[in-house]
Amino acid sequence: MFPAIRWRSRTTRLKFNLVATGGTFDELHIGHLALLSTAFELGDKVIIGISSDEFASTIKRKIKLNHNYEQRVRNLKEIIKKEFGYDVNYTVAKLDNEFGPTITHGPVEALVASSETSHKGKEINNIRRKNGLNPISVIAVDILKAEDGSPVSSTRIRAGEIDASGKILKKTNSK
Repeated sequence: MFPAIRWRSRTTRLKFNLVATGGTFDELHIGHLALLSTAFELGDKVIIGISSDEFASTIKRKIKLNHNYEQRVRNLKEIIKKEFGYDVNYTVAKLDNEFGPTITHGPVEALVASSETSHKGKEINNIRRKNGLNPISVIAVDILKAEDGSPVSSTRIRAGEIDASGKILKKTNSK
C-alpha cells in the first residue's frame, strides 16, 4: 500500500513521556504515517485522538467520510502494526472536540500536529493554563506533497485524484 520508506524521521534530542496527536484518519496516507512516526519517535507513549463520527461531521461538513469511527480505529491499528510493529506504545482516544485530552490530561507534554493545524497549540496552551496545567510543546510535521506538488489528503484520495502514497490517479484542474 505504501512505498518502502523508513518512517522514523530524523534523529532528535527531544523525548517526552506522553505525546498527543490526532485527526479524522478516514483514508490513511503517507501524511498520517509521517505524523505518527514523529509522535512515536518523540514520545514514550502516544495518545492518538480520532474524531468521533459526530465531531467529524461538524468539521468535515460537506464531506462524506468513507469509514465510520470503529472502522477508522481498526484501520489505524492495522496500519500501525504493519508500519511500526509491536514496539510502539499508544492508546486511542475518541475526539468529540478539537482539543481532546490535550486540555484536560495533565501528563501530556507535547502535541504532534501537521504544519496546517499546529497553530491550535497556542489555543491549547491558553486553555491548559486556565485549567492549571503546564503548557505543552508543539511539534509541527510538514504536509507531504503528492506527485503534482499539492498536499496529500484524505479528501483527494476519496475523490480518486491520488492514492495513499501521493501517486496521481487522475488529472485535475486544481493546479
